[in-house]
Amino acid sequence: MNLTRAEARERAELINVDSYDVILDLTKGGKVFGTTTTVKFTAVPGSASFIDAVTHTVHSVTLNGRALDPQSVSDGIRIQLPGLAEFNELTVVADAPYMNTGEGLHRFVDPVDNEVYLYTQFEVPDSRRMFAVFEQPDLKGTFRFTVTAPSHWDVISNSPTPAPVEATPGDDGGARSVWTFAATPRLS
Repeated sequence: MNLTRAEARERAELINVDSYDVILDLTKGGKVFGTTTTVKFTAVPGSASFIDAVTHTVHSVTLNGRALDPQSVSDGIRIQLPGLAEFNELTVVADAPYMNTGEGLHRFVDPVDNEVYLYTQFEVPDSRRMFAVFEQPDLKGTFRFTVTAPSHWDVISNSPTPAPVEATPGDDGGARSVWTFAATPRLS
């Protein structure tokens, strides 16, 4: 379900985004990846809105320290946010599906070297397929990404790539590392 012009206008009147802290776990196998998003934003006190998140499973939704029932607030495309405060912190823990259509986080296994390759182009409206986001161009925030992936992978973005830090082995015993990227500037 795409955002309508009326929904975008209404949400822009209610919300201002400060920042997104996105944690991705790319070691969960070939079907889904883990995605944890913490969003800080302001809102008209007492209002309700939603955040975009195309998910396979939502494990938890916490709004201002209050746990919301994922089955009640998420339909797999949007997460409803009732009773917003002036200053809000939202954390969504979910699994999202890998795509093989070029949308969201595209996953490809090369038949020649049998290695896994992931990429995203974040064409509108595809960031919601990777993390919870107020996905409309007039609601801008900074982004900080932390990525857990197999240690032999290269994890890069369009900002400087940090040195990976070794992490505890995954459930399969495979070596994992964590890349923590610096926060982006607010894009204009």
